[in-house]
Parts: sequence; C-alpha cells; structure tokens
Amino acid sequence: MKQKLDLTTWNRKEHFLFFKQMDEPFYGITTTIDCTQAYAKAKTLGISFFSYYLHKTLAAVNTVENFRYRIIEDEVYIFDVIDASATVMREDKTFGFSYMAFTENPIDFAQIVQTEIDRIQTTTGVITREYPENLIHFSALPWINFTSLSHARSFTWPDSCPKISFGKLTEEIGKKSMPISVHVHHGLVDGYHVGLFIERLQQLMNE
Repeated sequence: MKQKLDLTTWNRKEHFLFFKQMDEPFYGITTTIDCTQAYAKAKTLGISFFSYYLHKTLAAVNTVENFRYRIIEDEVYIFDVIDASATVMREDKTFGFSYMAFTENPIDFAQIVQTEIDRIQTTTGVITREYPENLIHFSALPWINFTSLSHARSFTWPDSCPKISFGKLTEEIGKKSMPISVHVHHGLVDGYHVGLFIERLQQLMNE
C-alpha cells in the first residue's frame, strides 16, 4: 500500500530536509471553488452534496503524487491511495474524527460516508477509532464564508497530513461557490503541487 521514497535520487531532497527541520513546516492557501455543476450533479445522483464534494476532493488528491507523500520516522513514503478523516458533528454539537475510505464510485462512497456519520453519532469524544496513515484531514465549516483559516497543531507531533477545509456554500447570479483552505507540509508539497490539486478538483467538480 506504500513504498519508501529513495531520498538519494529525489529532486526535492534538499527542500525536504530544509523544511523538515522547521518548528512549523506547514503553510496554507485559501481560494474559491465553483460548485454550480457539482451541486446539480449530486442532486441528480440522489446523494448529499457533502459526500459528493468530499469524493471529488479525494479523487483530486489521489491524482497529485505529492499529496500522497507522508513522513514516517523521518522517511518519506508514497501511498497508493489516500482516504479521508473528516470531522463529523453530533446532535449535541460536539464532533468526532471519522475514517472514510476512498472508492471510485461516488454513490458507493456516499454510502461509506453515511455509515461513518451514523457511527460517529453513537460515540463520544474526538478520537473514535484507530486511523491509518494514508489520510487527509478534512473539515467543513458550512456556517462561514471564510477568506482565511488556521489549524490547531502540536508542533512536537510528527504530522505531515494535508488539511483541507471547505466553508459555506453561497450563490450569486446563479453561480454556487465555496471557499476551500489547503494546508500542507512544505517538505512534501510546494505551491505548484497545490495548484495542480486545485486545478484538478475544479475539473472534477465541473464534470
């Protein structure tokens, strides 16, 4: 499911070593995604818009190799497939971290998402299960049309998972859009790779 990257032949070795030593190696960007066609497609398929855009997000993540890199014990590994750990709100307004395995079919993925949402409702606390390492950390803030976002992080924890957040769905002159925030480890992902991800995500949302 994963393979170790050969640092001796990696053209980003010096970049990795440079940013890995920093107390805060993560950086983030915020932009806007056009959701007009994606929202209509989700309704046509009869699935939640949340599961639909999470599916497209994971599909885009998996097309950009740098988003599949993870640092494990100071080594860089490439995972074959990246899944999601999304925050899920309970009825009492607390939330728990989920695990949602990626699958190519959006309808099958919607069922995985709903099953995990239902499971979270029966749990308490934040950590609700064991989690694999091939994840993105995903969250949705559907109440806020944000223009920037930061994350709570422990700098002593060896974290390298990308963190992707979506905000409030808004509509103007028939066009639906949402803000998206992407935070990544600079030792693994440069701005160019974030650009590839955003471009691919928009393509998938327009299908």
